[in-house]
Amino acid sequence: MNACSPVAGLLLTGGASRRMGTDKALLEIAGRRLAERGASVLAAVCDPAFEVGPGVSGLPAVWEDPPGAGPLAALGAGAAGLSRLGHAGPVLLLAVDMPFVDVALLRLLAERPGPATAVPVAGGHPQPLCARYGPDALVAVPRLLAAGERSLRALLAAVEVGWVEPPEWEPVGGPDAFRDLDTPDDLAGLGHDGGDV
Repeated sequence: MNACSPVAGLLLTGGASRRMGTDKALLEIAGRRLAERGASVLAAVCDPAFEVGPGVSGLPAVWEDPPGAGPLAALGAGAAGLSRLGHAGPVLLLAVDMPFVDVALLRLLAERPGPATAVPVAGGHPQPLCARYGPDALVAVPRLLAAGERSLRALLAAVEVGWVEPPEWEPVGGPDAFRDLDTPDDLAGLGHDGGDV
């Protein structure tokens, strides 16, 4: 990938938050909503940056159709919105419930050479909700949706992926970079560390 290509950003805020029991985008940590924090770190690296969801982050917002159709549909809706603005380059995707992802980590993903799609691996698992998707991946999304797919993992299986392993991202983002907040226990587990989020 050409590191000079402009990278757009998409913040996903439209998840159902069933396990958390409340809208994760509106959770406050250290006096700041997760949606506002996600928008801030994404906008520091990406131009333009959009929210895919109900419009709670301060970024321009689009919805997938129907709302709640899953992250693959959300990526497709966001990419379509960016395309209408004339953006044809790669996209950084960030889920709102990943409060430890910071500007330095997003910049690493945005500027990483190699395949246009770059996906971190943490704990042996891909992290498709904080990843860079190349134009080839974005073009593949509508076809996968039409085939009934809803998962980003189906997209990763359909395109060339540059896997970003821990030795590459941990020195930049720290070992907990991809820790997400899915349940009240996850939130409680922040303890006193929550002030540093």
